[in-house]
Parts: sequence; structure tokens; C-alpha cells
Amino acid sequence: MYNYKTPLREIHFSALEVFDYVSHYQQLSGCEDINEELFKTILDQGAKFSNETLVPINASGDEQGCHWSQAGVTTPAGFKEAFKQYADMGWQGLASDSAYGGQGLPKSLGIIDGESRVGGCLAWSLCSALCLGAANTLLAFGSEAQKQLYLSRIIAGQWTATMCLTEAHCGTDLGLLRSKAEPQDDGSYAISGSKIFITYGEHDFTDNIIHIVLARLPGAPAGSKGISLFIVPKINTNSAGELLQHNGVSCGSIESKMGIHGSPTCVMNFDKARGYLLGEANKGLNCMFTFMNTMRLGTANQGVGHAELALQKSQRYARERLQMRSISGVKNPSGEADPIIVHPDVRRMLLTQKAIAEGGRMMVHYMAQTLDIAERGSDEAQRQRAEAKLSFTTPIGKAFLTELGLEAASLGIQCYGGHGFIRESGMEQNYRDARIATLYEGTTGIQALDLLGRKVLGSGGEILKLTTDDIQAFCHTDFSEALTAMAQQLDQLCQQWLELTGQIGAKAMVNADEVGAASVDYLMYSGYVMLAYFWLKAARLAEPKVDQDSDGFYQAKLETAKFYYQRILPRTLSHKEAALAGAESLMGIDEAGFCFV
Repeated sequence: MYNYKTPLREIHFSALEVFDYVSHYQQLSGCEDINEELFKTILDQGAKFSNETLVPINASGDEQGCHWSQAGVTTPAGFKEAFKQYADMGWQGLASDSAYGGQGLPKSLGIIDGESRVGGCLAWSLCSALCLGAANTLLAFGSEAQKQLYLSRIIAGQWTATMCLTEAHCGTDLGLLRSKAEPQDDGSYAISGSKIFITYGEHDFTDNIIHIVLARLPGAPAGSKGISLFIVPKINTNSAGELLQHNGVSCGSIESKMGIHGSPTCVMNFDKARGYLLGEANKGLNCMFTFMNTMRLGTANQGVGHAELALQKSQRYARERLQMRSISGVKNPSGEADPIIVHPDVRRMLLTQKAIAEGGRMMVHYMAQTLDIAERGSDEAQRQRAEAKLSFTTPIGKAFLTELGLEAASLGIQCYGGHGFIRESGMEQNYRDARIATLYEGTTGIQALDLLGRKVLGSGGEILKLTTDDIQAFCHTDFSEALTAMAQQLDQLCQQWLELTGQIGAKAMVNADEVGAASVDYLMYSGYVMLAYFWLKAARLAEPKVDQDSDGFYQAKLETAKFYYQRILPRTLSHKEAALAGAESLMGIDEAGFCFV
């Protein structure tokens, strides 16, 4: 089995060369001391932890899985010890507020560093990701007492946290949730109800788990406007954080599922559990979006991690696996066959994985940089513009990159042939683990509706123009003769993007179903155009460095950009045509007409 190794050089290229993070940090308040040496040191140490501690427990964790009993949930061997090591080294608080024990570094650094944990062991990494989401939510909406009691301990890795949203009957439609919160005389609330799909709802990492729970107050408005958010600890504590009696929280079961076996997915039951209001009453869903958006950025990173893992394993295998002779002539005369990497179709699969992994990484780094500016920009106008751009890009990053990450994982199996289908190679685990990323934190369809309906059409197209203006301005700068055709193609696609948006909007004025009918194709179209933007930026930067290229690194960037524009970017045409095809072909068939048995 070929093991994952954090692709530090690729990460450095995207962050330090394409997006010039060092200059970026110099312009952010409180980040002026972050230089290239510090940046690389942090990533080096994060990679060391992932490569040495997480990679060895990835396959074994998948084989062992988690085990439920009345006493609790046991995670695979090595998982608990890895979390303690992670917490003791201070990684949980890397990008958290220093006032509560964090290191106060920008969130982008945590996001960039987080890729290695996804590649190392996704199932393990989900716990730390949830802790980060909870920390951001507590920082934004918690009282000072709540921050001192809960936030500081989550940042320290002393306690962990969960996100308790959905229920068995409502799925994504949280307006239907039934969990109740009854006010108590001491100012707390008695939380009752059942939540499903709760990642790390119960485990053996820490003694206490802080559940962030959506529930309804008595007399609350119906639907999503009547949801409040609560802090519900597994173990009640006093104000000093000393553990007292067990709260009315229990794990009823854990799911048997397709992938991420090392991560317990729990049914959590709340039986008049003591909880505490977080934020304002009936504003819980608004507060929870802070948590969800943190997780959506993290899930976009998962798409990159799955593509990178597939690429690393595939290219190593393809160089060593001997099968058939090249149709253009023998390439390995001393062997009985040629390595499969010489075959054009294997090259197609490898280059597709490479274009997805490296292009997706650039998209994540772009979003992370935009997040920094939204939080630490020099003036309000700059922060608001960055917030709008991040709001637009988040559903694209989450849905598009996870769909492509799954594609890359599938291509990884295909590169191995039958050997990819058996467990020994690790390729089928990567595919199984990747499948969930398109589902949780909002399915691709939900992200697409958010993008097209709420963000783009809801803003009259203005939020889209913030991005297309940036891309087209870049396309109109100077390029070499070799890259000019790419810039012109991208410029035309941006104009087509605007026209496509207008056409869908006009159709939606007549029939609202047109938005839902077009949304996924519209999102995928948007993703391919944005990836073309990043690949053009990478090619322009790499081009003058080819002459001093000692190992072909920059030449590979140019070739991959060319491949992307010629072989992948044309997918936009089919997505455009499908988006404009309308709702009629989707809604015309009778509901009973899908299957005649």
C-alpha cells in the first residue's frame, strides 16, 4: 500500500506563490509577524503529525470501526492517543482567540494546515473540525461566562464539541424539528428530543462533550424562525469547570455506514438535559450558520484531500505497474511490459486527478484568504466586499470540490483496475470516505439552491459580478502568446456566465421551479469557471520559472493548465445547455411513473 504524504511543495506553491500569503498577512491586523519561515514551520510540523501519527491509524481505524455499548462509544486503537497528542501540542487552538487560550493566528492558516489531517485520516479529523466550528460559534455568540467555561476548554482540547441539528423526520428542513427547550427557574433550560447523524456525539477522547443543540422554546414561531440554540454538556459542571453529575444526554446507537468507520455517527437522546441559551432566543439558526459555514469550508478541504490521496496513490502505482506495451513503441525494453503511466487513458485519469487536487487547493486557499480579509480587513468596505465574495464562493467550494473529490477517488480505483476494488490498496476506502462529503453540511442540491436562488438571483446578480469583475480584470492584463488564448477563453466564459444567470432568472420569473431545475448545473458551471481562473493564475506564475526548473515542477503546472482548459473546462458547455433546458423535462412525468414493477 502506498501511504499518503502531505504535499508541502504543492501547498507552498499555491499559498506562497499564487496567493502570496506572506504579503497578505502583512496587511492584516495582528498578523504582521507571520513570515515565510514561520508559515512553513507551522505547516511542516502539522504535516509531521499527520504523516507520523494519523496515516498509520487510517486503514486500521477503517477496519476496526467504532463500538457502542451502554457504557459509551469506543473509537479505534490509536485515535484517543492521537487526539491527546494533538491537543497537548496546541493544534486545536492554532487559529482561535488568544484571549481564551488559542494562538490567535489567522483562520486561513488553520484551513491550509487542515488539508494534511484530511489526507492523513479523515475519520479522526472530523472531531477536531467540529471543535473548531463550535469554538467559532461560541466566540461569536457566547456570553463571557460561557466563553470562559466552554470555549477555553474546547480550544485546549480538554473537552470536545458537536453540532446537533437534524432529526429523523426532517433532514435538512430544520424548520420541522421538534426538540423542546423548557425554561427552568435557575435560568437554564430542560432540553428534550432526539438528534441523528451526530458526528462524535459520543466517544472516548475526553471526559466531557459539549453539544451545540437546536431546539424550540414554548410558544416559539413555527418553522425556522422559531429555533433557538443551546449549549448542552454531556456532564454538568460548576462555574470552575469541575465535572459534576451526568446530564440527561445519552447515545442511543451509532450508525453502520458506508465510510468514515473510525468516526462515530450517533443518535443522541436528550431527556430533560440541562442546557443554556446561546445567542438570542429564536435566532438559533442564524447563530448556527457560523458553525455550518466553518464546516462547509472544512468540507471543501476534504474534497481536495480525497483528490490528493487518490492522485498520490495512483501515480505511484502507475509508474510501477507493468501491463501491455505502449502503442507508440516500447518504453521499457528491459521489462516484460511497459508501466501503465505511458498509456494515454491512464494519463487522462492522472491529469484529471492532478487538475482537481491542485486546482481545488487553490480554490480553498482563495476562500481562506477571503475569510481573513472579511474578519481582519483594513476597513469596513473591504471587509463587507470580502464577506460577500466568501458568501458566494462557499457553496461552490463545498459542493463542487466534494463532487470532484469523489470523481478523483473513483478515478483512483480505475487506475488500479481490479486491485483498486479490493481493500488492500486503500483506494476503495478513499472512495467510501469521500462519498459523505457531498452529503453532510448540506447536499450538493442544497448548496446549489443557496448559490443560485438566495445568493445570485437574490442579489440581482450583484454578488456574482464581484467575482466575474475580478476574473475579467485579470484576463485583460498582459499574457504571453501561449497563455493569451486561455485568457480570452476565460473572459468569454465569464460573459457567458452573466448571460446564463440572466436567462435563468428570466425563466424563473415565469416558473419558480426553473431555479431548482437549473441550480446544480449552474453550480458546476460556476465551479469549472472558477477553477479555470486559478489554473490561469498558476500558469502565468509558473511560465517564467520554467527555465530554472530543476525537476519539471513548473512545467507540470503549465501542462496541467493546458490539459484543464482543453479536456475539463469544456464540461461547462453541457452544464450550460442542461441548466437552460428548463424544468419541463424534470416535472413532466407523473409521480407514479418512475418505476413500473
